[in-house]
Amino acid sequence: MARILVTEEIADNGLQKLRDAGHDVDIQLGLSPEELLGAVKGAHALIIRSATTVTREVLEAGTDLVVVGRAGIGLDNVDTEAATERGVMVVNAPQSNTLSTAEHTMAMLLAQARNIPQASAALKAGRWERSKWTGVELADKTLGIIGFGRIGTLVAQRANAFGMKVIAYDPYVTDERARRVGVEVVDLDTLAARSDFITLHLVKTPETVNLLNADFFAKAKTGIRVVNVARGGVIDEDALADAIRSGQVGGASIDVFASEPTTESPLFELDQVVVTPHLGASTHEAQDKAGVTIAEMVGLAMAGDFVPYAVNVAAAEASETIKPFLPLAERMGAMFTAMSEGVPEVLEISYAGEIADYDTRILTLSVLKGAFGKVSEEPVSYVNAPMLAKERGVEVRDTTSSTSHDYVNLITISGGHHSIGGSVVGARQEPAIVAIDDHTVDVPPAEHMLIVRNDDRPGMIATVAQALADAGVNIDDMHLGRSTQSGDASLMVLATSPAVPREVADALRTTDGISTVHVLS
Repeated sequence: MARILVTEEIADNGLQKLRDAGHDVDIQLGLSPEELLGAVKGAHALIIRSATTVTREVLEAGTDLVVVGRAGIGLDNVDTEAATERGVMVVNAPQSNTLSTAEHTMAMLLAQARNIPQASAALKAGRWERSKWTGVELADKTLGIIGFGRIGTLVAQRANAFGMKVIAYDPYVTDERARRVGVEVVDLDTLAARSDFITLHLVKTPETVNLLNADFFAKAKTGIRVVNVARGGVIDEDALADAIRSGQVGGASIDVFASEPTTESPLFELDQVVVTPHLGASTHEAQDKAGVTIAEMVGLAMAGDFVPYAVNVAAAEASETIKPFLPLAERMGAMFTAMSEGVPEVLEISYAGEIADYDTRILTLSVLKGAFGKVSEEPVSYVNAPMLAKERGVEVRDTTSSTSHDYVNLITISGGHHSIGGSVVGARQEPAIVAIDDHTVDVPPAEHMLIVRNDDRPGMIATVAQALADAGVNIDDMHLGRSTQSGDASLMVLATSPAVPREVADALRTTDGISTVHVLS
């Protein structure tokens, strides 16, 4: 029998399953951080929602902890790295709220089309305003979906039932996979120009912050309406408010905000805007699903069985030879998708040298974890990474060869028009990126990187360096790639601090002599 500490409201039918398995379910709600340190002592499992923060100190106090379960998707309140160091499994309930979020998106879409909240408020205030709140039909309108993962797909299916034409922007979804559900994949500018309505279903990353900004709205179809039930911060709220005031945007339905909780926003002043206080996952069913799922995962962990929604356990199973390559493989996956601005239909991963004689499947999972880490609505783990690739129509091929000509060991990721190679070098086994496309480089993977392809002529290095200096961006490391093919453009790979701002990267892209710019952060 194990003691399972529960610090937030969890569906009782889930907890009952743990009791039936013989576990002691200890429910202590509303604990302060100091009280949690005392309560976690002697607990074998800890079940939380979003209000409890599991810090390194909590994990250190819980010397008997086997598993921490988060009844929901996000893991921002759990120090997963510290848990991994201590051998504590972390599990979540990634699919518990997808249906609720998709349905709330449709509710916000309909509310925006038919002005339901505004008309309701007017009538309750004693005003019969039938002509003022005339709406529009969804049938035959074009819905642009930004982010075509699990939730985006559910929204597309429901929009199809309303007779809408659906297009989508998601560089990490293949055309074939989208076609299977009757959706056309387009670029972001095309989506803006063609859509009557837009819904967002993507995570907040440095690349997606203010993705919908003044420039986007200027390019959009006049009268476009925006629905966001995804993440706050992916829309520039001030720019959206300005675009609604000018008439360029017809209206918006917003469930999430850059700062939460909030009772102030320029959007709140506008009659064309419908708002809700982050209710996307707030249904009884979603809360129950999360509670039941997390109880099941904790029960499996306590029984020593396979845990489908574990996010941090597979790395411990790698051999000592493979382990140094795990963070490199994950970083390479992220770098490859950033350079490719998406994932190709076929992703090839090759292992050459001594590592080819070992089980490299965990390295492939690490590559996928990095490749999809910034685009999935749920935390990407070693367990769910292959499923995410399959959902997006990406075929993964991995090959091994005991021969590596230039390095003792080499990992290469390729697909589409790009490739990246990496290895660990020296006695300290330091990770290094050793090849990008057809260029030989030698640079450690850094938190913030900039890759520039430019004409091979004097002054180009100075141009890039000056642009970064003017923006207050420091160059921590820099390497010039040597091309294996004569006549090819030169390549600069820079480690920077902080990350290169989007406007600086855009300015570099328009500079004479520079062909491509990719920011990796």
